Amino acid sequence: MALKALDIYKLLPKKNCKECGDPTCLTFAMKLASGKADPDKCPYLDPQAKEVLGSSTKPPVKPMRIGVGERSFRIGEESCLYRHEKTFYHAPGFFLALKDSSGESQISTIANRVEKDLLVRAGQDLRLNGVAIISDSKNPETFGSVVKKVEELVSLPEILISNDPKIVEAGLTYCGSYHPVIHAATRENYPEMCRLALKFGCRLIISEGDITKIPELVNECVKIGVPDLILDPCVDNLSDCLKKFTVIRKKAVTREDASLGYPLYLDTGRFKDRSGSLYLGILKYASLIVIHDLPEPVEKAALTLRQGIYTDPQRPIQMEPGLYKIGEPGKDSPVFMTVNFSLTFFTLQGYLESSGVSCYMLIVDTEGLSVLTAVAAGKLTDTLVNETLKKADLANIVSHHTLIIPGYAAPISGKLEDETGWKILVGPRDAAEVGTFLESLQSGETK
Repeated sequence: MALKALDIYKLLPKKNCKECGDPTCLTFAMKLASGKADPDKCPYLDPQAKEVLGSSTKPPVKPMRIGVGERSFRIGEESCLYRHEKTFYHAPGFFLALKDSSGESQISTIANRVEKDLLVRAGQDLRLNGVAIISDSKNPETFGSVVKKVEELVSLPEILISNDPKIVEAGLTYCGSYHPVIHAATRENYPEMCRLALKFGCRLIISEGDITKIPELVNECVKIGVPDLILDPCVDNLSDCLKKFTVIRKKAVTREDASLGYPLYLDTGRFKDRSGSLYLGILKYASLIVIHDLPEPVEKAALTLRQGIYTDPQRPIQMEPGLYKIGEPGKDSPVFMTVNFSLTFFTLQGYLESSGVSCYMLIVDTEGLSVLTAVAAGKLTDTLVNETLKKADLANIVSHHTLIIPGYAAPISGKLEDETGWKILVGPRDAAEVGTFLESLQSGETK
């Protein structure tokens, strides 16, 4: 079990020397308990205490990076069963399946789709992550040629899928320097697959349907020296998936069995309900998901679900404060002020664009709080708005000195006029009414 902050504090030297970078040993203990510090930072920690802390403060699910370059991503490092307990840190990677029996046209289509498909939502770019190349032909030369073709077309993370080490090695000949994931080590072939993982620096997936036997296979691979493992419990129905993934995750985060403290792999091609297995994998702990025949609506739904589940509920998505343009505004265009809470920003932006009126949006930094919350918490102040106005140099961008504020910010309208010297118009509370508000503004009805 993970140690609590006070338990960790008892093992520290209590010198408050600040050499670890924290003001007190208690502060350092609190960081260790949350996995945000390394015991090695304390120069006075005795070896026995360091060993205890090292095993109890490291993430229960091993972190690792998949791929290299711009499209690489992290998995693992999770520390809880339920998102509301803390948060889920690293979203699962989506790998589009590609059989090596596919023709050149299909190979190009799948590779380009993974590289170029993009869904922009709430200011974030949502994408598929890589290509899973499956040895359908069972031929090393065919498999190697397809891997080579993919490498020529795109630079993306890859999973090479075959239980035959010779076939996997044929693929690694062309992409081994990019550290792909290889699937899979079994009880029959694990020595050879471990050799390939070490030779090419790959992440290795362990395939074992009996979860009681996974620890034994993990320990054998660790003894050989493979540090980065991923677990495939070989599930092929939703009930089995939910049961096995939950058991493995629970034993990992409670530190009941350290040999299960690795990311999980899911192949939706084994399921009758491929969409359901994809959604379940996102919700229940899968770190790498291989997707087969994914229709565009399902892709967008999965990307959106993944974004929602792996957005930290304690840290709202925030927009960069500053001045944004809607359409092609000029010196006479209206200026709307709002906060940097992303949902507020994108809602208002959508209605302003729908109105067809070019205007400016002045975004104030309220640390991601909504308008109503920011006003109640004292985060949206006249001073802050005035500073943002000056920083954006808005007085020299528009010819008027009129600022439209959200309806929920009405209580500070008087202070805003006094502080900024601008005329303040109180807009609607509901962004859906912005179009009507602009019509009345243009007709001179709004004062």
